[in-house]
Amino acid sequence: MKTLLRIVLLFFAAAGSLSMMPQASLEIVGSVSRLDPALDAMVAPDAKIEKVAGGFKFTEGPIWFPSGYLLFSDIPNNTIMKWTPDGHVSVFMHPSGYRGERAFKGIESGSNGLTLDPQGRLTIAEHAGRRVTRLEADGTLTVLAERYQGKRLNSPNDLVYAPDGDLYFTDPPYGLETQNDSDPLKELPFNGVYRIAGAVRHKAGAPPEPSSLQPVIRDLTRPNGIAFSPDRKYLYVDNSEPQRLYLRYRVKGDGTLTDRTVFYDATSSPAQGAPDGMKVDEAGNLYATGPGGVWVFSPQGKHLGTIQPPEIPANCNWGDADRRTLYITARTGLYRIRLNIAGARPF
Repeated sequence: MKTLLRIVLLFFAAAGSLSMMPQASLEIVGSVSRLDPALDAMVAPDAKIEKVAGGFKFTEGPIWFPSGYLLFSDIPNNTIMKWTPDGHVSVFMHPSGYRGERAFKGIESGSNGLTLDPQGRLTIAEHAGRRVTRLEADGTLTVLAERYQGKRLNSPNDLVYAPDGDLYFTDPPYGLETQNDSDPLKELPFNGVYRIAGAVRHKAGAPPEPSSLQPVIRDLTRPNGIAFSPDRKYLYVDNSEPQRLYLRYRVKGDGTLTDRTVFYDATSSPAQGAPDGMKVDEAGNLYATGPGGVWVFSPQGKHLGTIQPPEIPANCNWGDADRRTLYITARTGLYRIRLNIAGARPF
């Protein structure tokens, strides 16, 4: 299905409530909690968290474009925002998720996770839109997934490509109006993690291919963030509630998953927040949003420390030309911190 976006690629300044802060005047905020000396190899002792923009409702899904700008979702505003290093913030896409005729009665109407495919095309988890789409060069949207066995997806949340062009995404019910499993619009009996085989080869404007969409995980209560290890042998998936778990699966040759292990159990943490978006650096360390901040784990699952912006983070991603800046979306703000190790290349 080819959907013409009537309000897409709006490169004008966003509302005046947004903060436009030049690099020279960025505010230093938050702190870094160090639990193990090994953290210094990733986060230098003098590393500072900077606030680069604010005034949003709930930020998510940061993705850096090689041409030199960052996109991220502002979910309740049903918008994808664009931030440039000169501090300029503008609307990139609106609406970015829900496009129904009646008013959306929930709290998460827009897009959530964003990523780039191997050809550099923006791929969108249309949270309340209940589908996964790809933005084409002409401004149209190609629907990659919308239904499983004839039933609508819950609300795609986060997504990541495999090197072969397969796309994996999580599908909790957070984009439904009640966010509950009993929501009257929920059609599937489980909250899954899916694989779209050959998503990168899906032709622009073509309808979704039902046979290409298969669940690879069915037994999680609230699957959320998702990331590959640098060697692509493992897939990390976290579960937000009631158990706050970071999980690791081995990726088989056919793209299915096996050997589930609990990488880390954060259920007992007294801090606010839950496992959400996560990314991996070139050395295999995992940076995962969770209770109180961005938790940094060694490849063996040891919690080395936590990057703590002043707001609870929902997601993070690598940015700048050297991929050594971690951009963090946290509630009303966008933050960043320079690191010693570059983020893993996406493919």
